[in-house]
Amino acid sequence: MNPVDQAIISQALLSAAREMGIKLYRSAYSSVVRDGKDASTGILDCTGQAVAQSDELIPILVGSLSITFRACAERYPVETLREGDFYICNHPYHGAHHLQDILIFVPIFFEGELLGFSASVAHHLDIGGGAPGMNTSATDYYQEGLIIPPSKYNLKADWQDDGPFQRFLAANFRVPEMTIGDIDSQFAACAVGADRVRELAAKFGPATVKAAMSEMIAYVERRVRAAVRAIPDGTYFGEDCLDDDGLSDEPLAIKVKLTVAGDQLSVDFEGTCPQVKSNLNAPFASTVSATLACVKSVLTGDDVPFNEGATRAVSITAPRGSLLNPNPPAPVRARMEAAFRSYDVVLKAFGAAIPDRAVAPGYDCTTGFCLSHLKDGRFRVFLELRDGGYGGSAKGDGCDAVAGPLSNCTNTPVEQIDADYDFFRIESYELRPDSGGRGRHRGGMGSTRTYRILEDGVRLSIYADRFKFPAAGLAGGEPGAPGGCFVHRGDEVITVRTKDDLPLRRGDLIVLASGGGGGFGEASARDEAAIKLDQKQGYVTA
Repeated sequence: MNPVDQAIISQALLSAAREMGIKLYRSAYSSVVRDGKDASTGILDCTGQAVAQSDELIPILVGSLSITFRACAERYPVETLREGDFYICNHPYHGAHHLQDILIFVPIFFEGELLGFSASVAHHLDIGGGAPGMNTSATDYYQEGLIIPPSKYNLKADWQDDGPFQRFLAANFRVPEMTIGDIDSQFAACAVGADRVRELAAKFGPATVKAAMSEMIAYVERRVRAAVRAIPDGTYFGEDCLDDDGLSDEPLAIKVKLTVAGDQLSVDFEGTCPQVKSNLNAPFASTVSATLACVKSVLTGDDVPFNEGATRAVSITAPRGSLLNPNPPAPVRARMEAAFRSYDVVLKAFGAAIPDRAVAPGYDCTTGFCLSHLKDGRFRVFLELRDGGYGGSAKGDGCDAVAGPLSNCTNTPVEQIDADYDFFRIESYELRPDSGGRGRHRGGMGSTRTYRILEDGVRLSIYADRFKFPAAGLAGGEPGAPGGCFVHRGDEVITVRTKDDLPLRRGDLIVLASGGGGGFGEASARDEAAIKLDQKQGYVTA
């Protein structure tokens, strides 16, 4: 390849993936996609290997594109595809994460030749199941929503103009205008990606574009292998736990053994607890995605895109029947809690291997917070993912009140929520002083958000973690504050569990507090000027 052409095409493909992401969330209907940006997009080559993926959206979603694609292509070979066809899947045991994440793959043809695929995935507000938005009591994944196995349909024949597949899906959703609207935004994003790849083929030729895709994958593999080679050979360990499974008080252990041998990295989650009856199980695709996201963030920089090349230098295993590789039909709706803990244990293992890059654990959990209301025969579903503090590191303090490193969701503006929902209002939103763990570099702070319920019949569903076991400090740093959720009803205060579901009354005030990240280094070594600045800004008290 001409290196100039390679650079131009590579950056154009990355730009196309980012543009796809912008198209997706700007045309989306639901707040969770439109404002929270709980979605991702990418370009795959003609064999389904990920080439370029949007780096501003959700890391946990990008690592499984190729896995889900292979499940679809195995059932419907790529050579059978025609213009207008698309793959679709949300099956958690065929590469997807949980049923709310629907993946779509659209083939890109140029003058009759298959160049690759544009792909999009988004989290949908409601896809049916046993409860609006979130069924926290599900005992198998059939109760969590409508299952779309690896499938092939045609956009014109099956979807557009109120096609049969669209009508079938809409009949199973409580908020069909939101869910169908968001799926349409996924198709729009894929159309943009396909157009950009065809433009490149028209300018450089299809053979050159395909060669550039192969080189992009090879480049990432070389960079990851070089980074692994720089780590001292050996075996390193990490361990953490989830608060509980929502059914008992027993913590759920997650362990990892990280082995470095030359330029090959092996990640083995042997010793992780067995799968549970509640919805905390993480499908293996989520475990793979979380692990690769950690490897990418620790070992490479912004100049290395995330694609199939990263997977070639890393082997990932988890015991079958464990929390990180469950057997069907285990429910998986809240799989992000286990995925985050797998990220944390790999991060701890890297901290032992390369201490100069060590980072203390952050709050690192997804607080899935859902309010739903049925009035006059119409469901309203509100869903958002709350923030938390990052851990301090050898280089500086942790970030305050941001999404965890696997979710990257943005803050949903209070004004937008007020405009969209009339059965509750947000009364306060602020940082939590003293929630970051003390240390030479403190952990990031969490936040507190309060919701006033304005109607009877509202239902709260939540899954979260780190209400019991906060983010630990590192190298002598102190732990961050745990999170918590409480319902204030007159003089009564109801403690909400990390995995809970309860009816609300008009006038109830929900206080949802996220925790902070762990501190790094001894607190006595913190710079005096940094302490005074934290006190001046109200981040810590005297």
